[in-house]
Amino acid sequence: MISEKQLEEEIQILIENAIREDVGAGDHSSLACIPKDANGKAKLLVKDEGILAGVVLAKRVFNYVDSSLDVELLMKDGDPMTYGDIAFYVSGSSQSILKAERVVLNAMQRMSAIATKTQKFSILLKAYKTQILDTRKTTPGFRALEKQAVKIGGGTNHRFALYDMIMLKDNHIDFAGGISKAIQKTLSYLEQEKLDLKIVVEARSISEVREILESEGVYRILLDNFSYEDTREAVKIIGSKCLTESSGGITLENAKNYAECGVDFISSGALIHSVHNLDLSLKAV
Repeated sequence: MISEKQLEEEIQILIENAIREDVGAGDHSSLACIPKDANGKAKLLVKDEGILAGVVLAKRVFNYVDSSLDVELLMKDGDPMTYGDIAFYVSGSSQSILKAERVVLNAMQRMSAIATKTQKFSILLKAYKTQILDTRKTTPGFRALEKQAVKIGGGTNHRFALYDMIMLKDNHIDFAGGISKAIQKTLSYLEQEKLDLKIVVEARSISEVREILESEGVYRILLDNFSYEDTREAVKIIGSKCLTESSGGITLENAKNYAECGVDFISSGALIHSVHNLDLSLKAV
């Protein structure tokens, strides 16, 4: 997994690019009708229900736009929210508040939606050892915040990107000439490059599970689109040799069934790619 320092750098790049994209040469709407020295105050109004996420990020965006802006936090990331709640107040330059407004709202609305959906999975799986994982099926350029929202919702982050974990999926295996060859080539590569990366290998059948287990050095086996029956059998075969992960078409409706099969992890791209933004609004006070 990436370090906290790397994550902070990713978020900083994201903020800078978001402001660049939205503001460009200037917020001409505000410049045209609001005096440069005008001060104001606004509140983050909740108009939905769920789990709040992105408060820390919002403060960071406001401070990036204008370090003199004052942000008074009334709620924190991970708090349950309901219609009418006020998450924070921001006061200072009216132009600066408006310049940061859309980036803050876009980020918080999406992060809150992801955190809300993730918490539903977390609650559902609470009685089991199974952890809910996100995937790399994220919005280009927004991954750091989407994965942060998963953690706020009680989920666990999978690899961040292609560089922090080895994941041999169907195409890697087919292009490499089979499971055993893919694993052996990977082990040789890691040794040659002096890299310490965990290896996850995808299995598409029980026979592939058995083949994977013939090789040493595999950290986790991903059981892709397995039935409940095959998942239970695979978990039994694998035992304590390595960790197990179920993936493929897993929803809130069937996640519990996979957890009952005894897998260590369930990964779901839908945590991120299939959410609907929650309704938050920044209103002048």
